[in-house]
Amino acid sequence: MTFHDFNLHDDVLSGVDAMNYQQATPIQEMAIPKIIEGKDLIACAQTGTGKTAAYLIPLLDKISHAGHQHTSTLILVPTRELAKQIDEQVEGFAYFVSATSIALYGGGKGENWDQQRKALTTGADIIIATPGRLMAHMQMGYVKFDQLNYLVLDEADKMLDMGFSDDILKIVRDIPTDRQTLMFSATMPGKIREFAKKLLRNPDEITLAVSKPAEKIDQQFYMAKDHQKLPLLMHLIQQANAQSMVLFTSRKSEVNPIVRALTKLGYEAHGISSDIEQDQREKVLRGFKNKQFPILVATDVLSRGIDIDSLSHVVNYDVPRDAEDYVHRIGRTARAENTGTAITFVNEMDLYRVKKIERLLEKKIEKRAITEELGLGPAPSAEGGATDPRRDAGRGGSSGRGGAGTAPRGGERSSGSRDGNRRADAPPREGRPDNRNGKARSETTHAQAIVTPSESVSAETPKPLLTTESQPNGEVKKLRNRNRNRGKGRKPNPAGETEPEAVNSAE
Repeated sequence: MTFHDFNLHDDVLSGVDAMNYQQATPIQEMAIPKIIEGKDLIACAQTGTGKTAAYLIPLLDKISHAGHQHTSTLILVPTRELAKQIDEQVEGFAYFVSATSIALYGGGKGENWDQQRKALTTGADIIIATPGRLMAHMQMGYVKFDQLNYLVLDEADKMLDMGFSDDILKIVRDIPTDRQTLMFSATMPGKIREFAKKLLRNPDEITLAVSKPAEKIDQQFYMAKDHQKLPLLMHLIQQANAQSMVLFTSRKSEVNPIVRALTKLGYEAHGISSDIEQDQREKVLRGFKNKQFPILVATDVLSRGIDIDSLSHVVNYDVPRDAEDYVHRIGRTARAENTGTAITFVNEMDLYRVKKIERLLEKKIEKRAITEELGLGPAPSAEGGATDPRRDAGRGGSSGRGGAGTAPRGGERSSGSRDGNRRADAPPREGRPDNRNGKARSETTHAQAIVTPSESVSAETPKPLLTTESQPNGEVKKLRNRNRNRGKGRKPNPAGETEPEAVNSAE
């Protein structure tokens, strides 16, 4: 089915033709007619199937016919990379349409805030925003969405994973109830359906099966404890001809150590995470796309916002949280007639995720254990994996990080740290050390394993709270107050300051 079969506005068709879009993908073929009809819609299709065009094209068609004089469309997305990517697509599709758009996200320079405020107050047709950045503008009082016609939640599952549900509900309370709402997601867990009930009215539903990865992809799974991963990577990369490789890790603190280790081996590599300024991240991504260097190290949350194909290698430093994400990532290799290699490291805490991948692929995956022969010590057992051990054991157990347990994947957040539980796009707390003990956080956790892989890092025992046991009665109240007041007195950032959204974002 071609786009000319949808009876779109001539100006929209001109933009579609200019973008060289000819045949509609299955999600586009099914979604575009329903959106044009004005129905609420919840659609599930894996990343990379053309979901963005599936809602942008019909919404631009509506805007072309209606000639709105106000902001008509709000698109909420989890990451700044995705916001920029959608804004660029709007620019292409709407080239012949008198429609304006702007992407709102944190990071960047102070003038970005003023530019975003101007677009919000003058009424750009389409606003693409990360929830945290939009909330910051809304708190200033000048955002008016009282005539909004269309609300889109793109990558809804990722936004919920990153803790944006409350922000989204707050935003929705300030927009008209008489609107068309579209929700697109790569996965459809129960929480998405429950969340959809709060936002959508009698929605139509589209669910497309996840396509299997190409047979030409060499999928390699290696059992490794966390402290064994970096030296194992160094061994494997020396055996490979990595012409164009992206490595995904679930922790931003690992990005720099991995880049440094690769650089020591003579490989040119660069990393991107929420700790890097937006301009620098864009420069790194452009350089990788233009093949100025062969290896890019990125955090998991960027995986859906990086539009890069034709890779020779994809490395999952940690098992992806969703089986669908795994399929999409490795699908970036073996395009056209090429072959590709997908390497995934598995520790004992991630076996249940491998089981999910096996069920999706409908085949058993070989798990290799070579760490002992490399002198790195025995690999974890490949047995088990039926359930999430973190949930069953209260997130306890040893994971190769000094027995502290393994942080949850997919959000760069650790249940063991205060900052790790903050919303990802919240402004950083200024004037504070990176951990509770008042010391700067080290980024050498896994880099140390290159030299002494058998060594373990001992955790400093946190200082206990004062107790009221055996205290004179007159001192009990003082001690309670002292404990209660610990950690207070930090100055919050003003709502209007430039807010570098963490790549989790908001990131």
